[in-house]
Amino acid sequence: MKAKVAVVRTTPATVLDDVRRVMQLAGLRDSLDASATTILKNNISWHLLYPGANTTPWQLEGAIVALREAGLDKLVCVENETVVTSAAKGEMLNKQRPVCEHHGVPILYNFRKQDMSWGVYRPKAKMQVLDKVFPEGIRIPDYFHGKNIVHLPTVKCHIYTGTTGAMKNAFGGLLNNRRHYCHSTIHQTLVDLLAIQKEIHPGIFTLMDGTTAGNGPGPRTMTPHTCNVLLASADSVAVDAVAARMMGFDAMKLEFIRLADELGLGVGRSDGIEIVGDTSAAAERWDFRTGDNAASRIGKLFWFGPMRWLQRLMFHTPLVYAFILGSALYHDRIWYPLKGKPIVRQWLSDSQWGRLFAGYTAGASARAIASTMP
Repeated sequence: MKAKVAVVRTTPATVLDDVRRVMQLAGLRDSLDASATTILKNNISWHLLYPGANTTPWQLEGAIVALREAGLDKLVCVENETVVTSAAKGEMLNKQRPVCEHHGVPILYNFRKQDMSWGVYRPKAKMQVLDKVFPEGIRIPDYFHGKNIVHLPTVKCHIYTGTTGAMKNAFGGLLNNRRHYCHSTIHQTLVDLLAIQKEIHPGIFTLMDGTTAGNGPGPRTMTPHTCNVLLASADSVAVDAVAARMMGFDAMKLEFIRLADELGLGVGRSDGIEIVGDTSAAAERWDFRTGDNAASRIGKLFWFGPMRWLQRLMFHTPLVYAFILGSALYHDRIWYPLKGKPIVRQWLSDSQWGRLFAGYTAGASARAIASTMP
């Protein structure tokens, strides 16, 4: 039986209805356990507003409405932080918190002790690398056990994995702030995390937003492109593979997709995937290229290049804070003011999705908001 991936074209006026449609086409009702709590795992790749980087408010709101209509009433949003991103800033600047508050969906944080604890998990599946990266034990949030998870990534490139989507979205949720130990084996890590997800979650589902997609050195310093698509699937590998092909990549040359396919964790091969919905949209090829920025060039020297032998010294000791500070300064204080802000201003004024974001109010009809746009 083939993996099913739904792809639909969308517009600002119809996006909430289109979210419902794409999730239904992908088999939402049959993919999740209605008796279990469902975690909405939003994506905050950058706490600053930047098109294509983070879960959009209509993506989050549409998912909440569609899940409740499908009988999944017990919803909770779980956020994580990275060493260079702030969940508190991100959820406000990207209009995610107002959506959750309007719909009565609580937000929990995997890095706050009052919200959840972390315990050692012993996977049944053979691990590729995580048992070696964390020989003292693989620690994951206890809260995740026995709950469905719905991933809410965007369609974008990534400097370390080529593309990023459903599989990479588990990286922040399941691993703590020492997850940077995994960067040199990031592809195998994502495969291990998918194997763990299949053991702890009764259901896994992905809604991917490609209304504005990110080309270039993601997940932050990208060039936004208006692509007007939504994707959904219960197969994390398949939805990542379809999104990768739409971006213009050979999905089976992305190691995390190829390895997951070979291990039977999902389907990456195009002949094993059934596209439903707007098949002509899935056939688009956007010719994206990941490329590099100043931060990624330095990072790759240590993670994958000739300086790899210094990893333990540079990233497993307090010296890591120098890299954290450098990344934060580069992205937030140099690149964003000089290049990012002009892109954001243009997106807000000229893009149909930017104008929708500017006027977006949780609970309001997207059609009504779109009708007020110039």
